[in-house]
Formats: sequence, structure tokens, C-alpha cells
Amino acid sequence: MKIGIGADHRGYQLKNKIVKFLQEQREKVYKVYDYGSFSSESIDYPDIAFRVAEDVARRRLKFGILLCFSGQGMVITANKVKGIRAALCPKPVFARLARAHNNANILVLPAGFVKFNKELKKTITVFLNTDFEGGRHKRRINKIKKYERQSS
Repeated sequence: MKIGIGADHRGYQLKNKIVKFLQEQREKVYKVYDYGSFSSESIDYPDIAFRVAEDVARRRLKFGILLCFSGQGMVITANKVKGIRAALCPKPVFARLARAHNNANILVLPAGFVKFNKELKKTITVFLNTDFEGGRHKRRINKIKKYERQSS
């Protein structure tokens, strides 16, 4: 499974831990593409968010993971890209619902408000392994897609 991950300077250290965590998984094979940032030097989060979101939208990646201090900047920016459904998920239950009900394709994490621990690992694992339920949720996603087509 191809996953793109990116963070601004405020999410840089947590991003590196997540990359390592994903690369060490044995039960799932994740091919992780690191979009930066590559230091804690200040950068603009939209530069990272747009690159990850565009590659998810073009289906070069199955999923994206984005981090910034609050997560809000990344989620707002990524959702500007047609075909993206980025979701801010600080806990596993949010990740499950974002995938199952909203078919989210980018997980956004608030680096300033989560710790790299068992719960965060579970949040990531749940997001990457929960299937979209379809049904009534598919009808709603189709309305979003229709709006995107009409407003382009």
C-alpha cells in the first residue's frame, strides 16, 4: 500500500516517528513516500499539503497522512484538492468513522496535541485498514463528487 506523508516544521519530529513505525510493520507492507519537511526549520504547510493531496487525488498513493501543529491548516488545504476527503482524526474512533462513513483518503493529525504512543499507532492503523461501508454513505459521497464536478 502506497502512503504519502508530509508535515510542516511543527509536525516534523512526529512525522519521522510515524514513517519509521509504518516501515517496521510486518503484517502489512506499506511503501512510504516522505514529502517533507526534512527539518524543523519553518516552512509553509500548504506546500506540503498540496503535493500529498494531488498525488492521492491522482491515485499515485492509496492514502496520505499530514501533520501540522493543530492539523487545521493541513485539513483545510488538502480539502481544496478535488477528490480529497481529508479528516482530522486525533483518536481511533475518528479514524474509523472517517474511513467507514466518509471514505476519507487523507488522515490529518494535530502534532501539537497527540503523542507518539499506542493510541496514535492505533489511530493510524485503524485509518489505513478500515473499509468504506458504502450504502447510505456512498450516496452522500456521490453528492460531494457531483458538487466538485459542477463547481470546477
